[in-house]
Amino acid sequence: MTSKIIIETNRLHLRPIQLSDAKGIFEYRSMPEVYEYQNWKPLTIKDVQDFINEKIEKIPNKYDTWYQLAISIKETNQLVGDIGLHFLDPESKQVEIGYTLSTKQQGKGYATEAVVATIDYLFRILKKHRVTASVDPKNLKSIKLLDRIGMRKEGYFRQSIWFNHSWADDILYAVLEDEWLNR
Repeated sequence: MTSKIIIETNRLHLRPIQLSDAKGIFEYRSMPEVYEYQNWKPLTIKDVQDFINEKIEKIPNKYDTWYQLAISIKETNQLVGDIGLHFLDPESKQVEIGYTLSTKQQGKGYATEAVVATIDYLFRILKKHRVTASVDPKNLKSIKLLDRIGMRKEGYFRQSIWFNHSWADDILYAVLEDEWLNR
């Protein structure tokens, strides 16, 4: 079983989150335009530290766990976002991904670069069969990213998630290993 996931791209370094990331994560995850589409809204730096402490105990590729990667710029080591990997039933070889990028870093291609590299890693290294992403229909930037990288919209679920004290719609995107590797 993989003990750590580390992914390198031309511009980015993806690695397990650590306590030293707490301030940076709090800065972007506590912004209303970011947590509007998230099911977690940190109110204090301690909320982020607790989140990190719970995540750093996780082993990647273990059934029903979320494993969190920090996204940083290689040249400066500046934290720009994070990606969560939800390892589903090991027999089905499926992973759900979720990603968050600082609003200050959007529009530079970092999210696309990080998500593509992560999906590539999941298929090529961990030999997964299917990768999914759940997205709020109002999150147009995320929808454009998923469309652009070749994920397929598989379903639109009306009022399927209890989110921020009300029912919310959800769109499910997915891509299969053979589709990804043969694109």
